Amino acid sequence: MNPMQIVQTMQLNPDPFIIDLGVGQPQLSLLPLQSLQQAAEKLFARGDTTFLQYGAERGDGYLQIELAHFLRRRYGFPVDVESMLITNGSSQGLDLVCTLFTKPGDVIIIEEPSYFLALHIFADHGLRVVPIPVDEDGLVVDALEDALTHTRPVFLYTIPTFQNPTGYVLPQERRQRLAALSLEYDFLIVADEVYHFLNYGASLPIAFAGYTEQGNVISLGSFSKILAPGLRLGWLQASKERIKAITKCGLLDSGGGLNPFTSAIVRGVLEDGGMEAHLDELRAVYYARVRTLDAALQEHLPEVSYHFPQGGYFFWVRLPDGRNAEELLSDAAKFKVSFKPGIRFSSQGGQCDHMRLCFAYYEAEALVQGVERLKRAMGR
Repeated sequence: MNPMQIVQTMQLNPDPFIIDLGVGQPQLSLLPLQSLQQAAEKLFARGDTTFLQYGAERGDGYLQIELAHFLRRRYGFPVDVESMLITNGSSQGLDLVCTLFTKPGDVIIIEEPSYFLALHIFADHGLRVVPIPVDEDGLVVDALEDALTHTRPVFLYTIPTFQNPTGYVLPQERRQRLAALSLEYDFLIVADEVYHFLNYGASLPIAFAGYTEQGNVISLGSFSKILAPGLRLGWLQASKERIKAITKCGLLDSGGGLNPFTSAIVRGVLEDGGMEAHLDELRAVYYARVRTLDAALQEHLPEVSYHFPQGGYFFWVRLPDGRNAEELLSDAAKFKVSFKPGIRFSSQGGQCDHMRLCFAYYEAEALVQGVERLKRAMGR
């Protein structure tokens, strides 16, 4: 191999000279290499090769048991392993839901704004999206109820806790109304709950994973945000009947359960308490960064407005005077700073005066420098 050749191993390789506040990934130094190494060494020392074989359709049974214990402690309600399916990350779980429960041309309902890469998955499946606005309490359920009088969706996709990109949390009363509406109008709720455990303040409403026994709720979880994205490991929770139906699909029938090798390693991390310790560390680190970014915005860009995030990864920032974030992005490049413009999170070409800033990838000094560069890019 040419020693000068650059071989790509990561999805994103941020320019070290640019502070890219649009990167929605954990910092490399926060990835728990030692914990995963110790778990792998213990696994290999057992001499058991079953985790190298095709896996059980619902996933590694030992991982499910340990994951159920972890989820019970964090959710605060019982979790049945038979209502769980191990996935290759939440994105694969969402794609599997679309594959099994929709056909091209079907209508689904999404939040406006919403996770921009989920929009790509829906486009891959030829789905027609109907947006429902959010406010600082998440999905506006009154607007949803109005839409349901003339729209029959197959499912509603929601990020109910620390929504991407807004950071909003859907309160308990709205969750209950949404669950009731899904039964009344016969549609699925697909709840992307990958940020649920990254809370930095007040207690949270009950996760939608707690509603799965009503039969039409699917909750997606992931180790990407709480352990490491490269594991490509997550879980899907639904009613036992729905899980049984999913495990009969061609993908699992042909290839067996998803990611048995990684599952066996992560099971060891859970058994040894490494997951709990790492999650507690992440929450402390990220909350410190939230406060740093908040202080920097107040000092250098007091004219912008935003909701102080109580968890998750993101600040959803509104620019003053209707300024266009994509135009600002071009100016920001001259000052070696970047972000995600709001239009990318809209299915309707809206949110143009917003930008999403992530605090997970950079330490405090870089976050402050990034805001200072944004200030100069805005001519402040």
